[in-house]
Amino acid sequence: MTILQLKYVIAISASTSMREASGKLYISQPALSATIGDLEDELGIRIFERNNKGIKLTEEGNEFLKYAKQAVSQYELLENKYLKSDDSKEYYTIAMQHYVFAVHAFVDTVLKRKAKNFSYLIKETRTDEVLLNVRDYKSEIGILSYSESNKNIIYKLFREYELDFTPLLVCDTYAYLSKTHPLANNTELSVEQLREYPCVTFDQTSETEFYLSEEALSGYVFDKIIRSNDRATSCEMISMLNGFAIGTGIMIGSNALKDSFVSIKLKEEDPLTIGYIVKKNHVLSEFGKQYLSELEKYK
Repeated sequence: MTILQLKYVIAISASTSMREASGKLYISQPALSATIGDLEDELGIRIFERNNKGIKLTEEGNEFLKYAKQAVSQYELLENKYLKSDDSKEYYTIAMQHYVFAVHAFVDTVLKRKAKNFSYLIKETRTDEVLLNVRDYKSEIGILSYSESNKNIIYKLFREYELDFTPLLVCDTYAYLSKTHPLANNTELSVEQLREYPCVTFDQTSETEFYLSEEALSGYVFDKIIRSNDRATSCEMISMLNGFAIGTGIMIGSNALKDSFVSIKLKEEDPLTIGYIVKKNHVLSEFGKQYLSELEKYK
C-alpha cells in the first residue's frame, strides 16, 4: 500500500466513473483499475463496486476512505514541513465558525511567532466543515460553539469523529444591529420586537442546518430571513436592510464592528458555549499551543 494508491482511492471516490477519475489523475484507465485491483487484493477487501452504471464505494470502502484521507492529510503535512525546497517555511491551517475574536487571536499569534517565511490558512466556514477539517487532520484546531438546542447532536459528532472539545467561554444572547437601526437605542430587546426586520444568519447548507447552526435561538422561526456565508456580506445586509443578527455580543478587537453596529441583550436566553476541538490524544504543535494561549485572553 502506497500514498499514491491512497490518493487514487480518494480521487475515484469523488468521481462518477473510472474513466473520469483517470482523466483527473492523468493515468490510463486500465493502469488505474490495475492499481486499485492490486490494493484491494493486498488488503483483502473490495473498496469499489463496479457495474455498467459506474463505480461506487462499498461499505468497507467507505470506512477505508476515512483512514485514507487522514493518512494523505498527514503525509501532506510532513511533506510541506520537511520535503519542500524551502524547509524554513512554517505551515498552519485552522478552521472556525465566524468569530472575530478568534481571527484576532490568530493575528496575535502570527505577530508573536515572527516566522521569516510562512504559509497560513484560515478557513472561516460552516459548522460541519469545521468538524470534518479537524477530523480529517486538515486543521489542527477548530473553533465552534453550541447551544442547549443542539448540544446533544454536537457532542454525538464529537464522539463519532473522535474529537475533544474544550470550552472557552459561555455567552448570553444578543442582537447585532446597525447604529442607524430604529431599535438601536434600546437597552434590551425581545425577538417579537425584531419580528418585522430581516434576520441575517450564516448559511449551513446542510440537511441538519438546525442542529449545526452557530447562532443561538436556532429553533425560532423568523418571518424574514437572509442566509449568507460571508461576514462582510452579512454586515452589508444588516446595515442596508435594517436587519439584525443573533450573536454573542462580543465585539472585542473589531473597530469596524464597534463603529457601525451595536449589540443589545435579548430577553430570550439561549447561551452559546464557545470552545475549540482537536483530535483525541493529539499533541499540539508550537503554533497551536501559542494560538490557544492567545484565545484564552479573550475570556
